Amino acid sequence: MSSIEVTHDSASTWDWPLQHNDGVVKVHNTKDKFEVGLDVQFFTPKDIEVKVSGQDLLIHCRHESRSDSHGTIAREINRAYKLPEDVDVTSVKSHLGTRGVLTITANKKA
Repeated sequence: MSSIEVTHDSASTWDWPLQHNDGVVKVHNTKDKFEVGLDVQFFTPKDIEVKVSGQDLLIHCRHESRSDSHGTIAREINRAYKLPEDVDVTSVKSHLGTRGVLTITANKKA
């Protein structure tokens, strides 16, 4: 199993909105590349772990319980995707954009 570094656009402080439509996921599988986009805006880069195990792409996001004026909150997301057989698993990269979308891309085998 290999870990994939999560690069990101900003080292700014992350805020947590009170309401949000969770679960935004986009998967694109073209002849040239495979791409997954996942809304993880409630997590900082250090809270996100991306791994490849065989043909499985594993995403784990978790932050510890935190208290605010409304109570205590903890979040955890686990996602697993079966990479298509024509994906070059050594080319997998992940990037966290400033809007909180984690984009994972991989090239197809030549």
